[in-house]
Amino acid sequence: MRRDSTDSLPTPADTGQPAQVRRIFRLFRPYRGRLALVGGLVAASSLVGLASPFLLREMLDTAIPRHRTGLLTLLALGMIGAAVVNSVFGVLQTLISTTVGQRVMHDLRTAVYARLQSMPLAFFTRTRSGEIQSRIANDIGGMQSTVTSTATSLVSNLTSVVATIAAMLALDWRLTAVSLLLLPLFAWLSHRVGRERKRITSQRQKQLAAMATMVTESLSVSGILLGRTMGRADSLTARFTEESERLAGLEVRAGTAGRWRMSVIGIVMTAMPAVLYWSGGMALAFGGPGLSLGTLVAFVSLQQGLLRPTVSLLSTGVDIQSSLALFQRIFEYLDLPVEITEPERPVRLERIRGEVRFEQVEFSYDPEGSVPPTLTGIDLAVPAGGSLAVVGPTGSGKSTLSQLVPRLYDVTGGRVLIDGVDVRRLDFDSLSRAVGVVSQETYLFHASVADNLRFAKPEATDEEIRAAARAAQIHDHIDALPQGYDTLVGERGHRFSGGEKQRLAIARTILRNPPILILDEATSALDTRTEYAVQQAIDALSAGRTTITIAHRLSTIRDADQIVVLDAGRIAESGTHEQLLAQDGRYAALLRRDAQLATVG
Repeated sequence: MRRDSTDSLPTPADTGQPAQVRRIFRLFRPYRGRLALVGGLVAASSLVGLASPFLLREMLDTAIPRHRTGLLTLLALGMIGAAVVNSVFGVLQTLISTTVGQRVMHDLRTAVYARLQSMPLAFFTRTRSGEIQSRIANDIGGMQSTVTSTATSLVSNLTSVVATIAAMLALDWRLTAVSLLLLPLFAWLSHRVGRERKRITSQRQKQLAAMATMVTESLSVSGILLGRTMGRADSLTARFTEESERLAGLEVRAGTAGRWRMSVIGIVMTAMPAVLYWSGGMALAFGGPGLSLGTLVAFVSLQQGLLRPTVSLLSTGVDIQSSLALFQRIFEYLDLPVEITEPERPVRLERIRGEVRFEQVEFSYDPEGSVPPTLTGIDLAVPAGGSLAVVGPTGSGKSTLSQLVPRLYDVTGGRVLIDGVDVRRLDFDSLSRAVGVVSQETYLFHASVADNLRFAKPEATDEEIRAAARAAQIHDHIDALPQGYDTLVGERGHRFSGGEKQRLAIARTILRNPPILILDEATSALDTRTEYAVQQAIDALSAGRTTITIAHRLSTIRDADQIVVLDAGRIAESGTHEQLLAQDGRYAALLRRDAQLATVG
């Protein structure tokens, strides 16, 4: 059974429909001035629109029977003028409401993106990237009509309905009662349709997210390579076909849900003029009091004018209920708890020396305690400019230890300090300036070489970029490319080899110039020859910096000031290369294993 990654999302405490509606209204609060102007234009437009039936009544009851041509001309000009003014008001209303709606869309997109940027690394390890993209693109995009036109349509149609009913009552209350007899039933039917469409909309958005995930994963460079080398292109196409069929079915259901019920409402409202003419005609035939032909025609004109906003108002109610499913999915992301936050009174380090200390550090990916802690009782000190190497078997906690320094995770016990300050007390800017990371998996954007390097330092000059590339021993290769530093690196840097990407990552870090450097198995995936070239670049990068190296190949860390062997999250051994060899313990065993693997290789 396919499990939706949203199953792990927290459920907001306030998820009732009234609470959601109030929250949606709060999105428009910053633009209440412009919305008030829209409301004024809507009210004015409705009042101007109501003038035509009364002008028509005067034509039929006074101007035409009494042959008052001057009055007839004025009334006709009045009707034309009302139409012109109404059109101008409509254009202004659309312009302002669309602008407000797009600003609300912008606010939502940036709020969701900012919240996701503040999420801990653990969130992204358990959430599919396609799901995240679908929330921002499909869900927020699907709300566009709601925030740009639906709100205005609601106000406009509601104002028109109220004003029209008031005018109808002024003309004849009996005909008004006949016209409005079925409105409560229509409102109930539209509410039922709205609930049905909301449920289908929620299913459709989940299906869109599933398809976005599949496209993101299978049509990336890595996905294409895997699919073709495994001979799975046909099965992936078949699976996508099934997902697309499922989406097509949901789209049909969303488009047709409640159509018959809404059609019945439209038919009844369209047939109402015939009922009114029959009722009015019978009253006139039998001498009903207070009803003239002009009044009857003007009333039917008002009633026909009531048809469009009433049906539109009922449809708008359905659309709003459907869009609540989209808002709920967006609010789920906005309500995600931010686990790693900047303190209220952060400490800013103006001059960073680079001393790093771990004091009785403990860490668990599951603080509830159902999973054993990853790190326990870690006590380490790395002086400014010193070097620490961390080795150990897979799963011993090496990478986790390195991720605590830049606060990719927060400790669950103890402290990590930089220059004597707990990293949880540092402002984010100081922390990002202090720590640079070069990992085994290098990520490059689909942009030029220069743009990828400038990501570390946007204001870097061309000469600074070239100097960083020279230090990383990648300048000559870049310079030999037809477009040099303007060469596109391709999706995830696939135009470059593993060693070249690593040296680009090193050049990027050199440009950043952090006093503390973390090397997380930066050469473990490289062949021996490429590793030697990259290691030279790493040596240039490490000079004069505090360096913490997570090592897979022990040949790269022999000269470290201190070597620590982790085992099951605890420090099993600690010392220099010579000291640990003399102990003939775990470190010596790891060295013998490496030597055997090198011999077999």
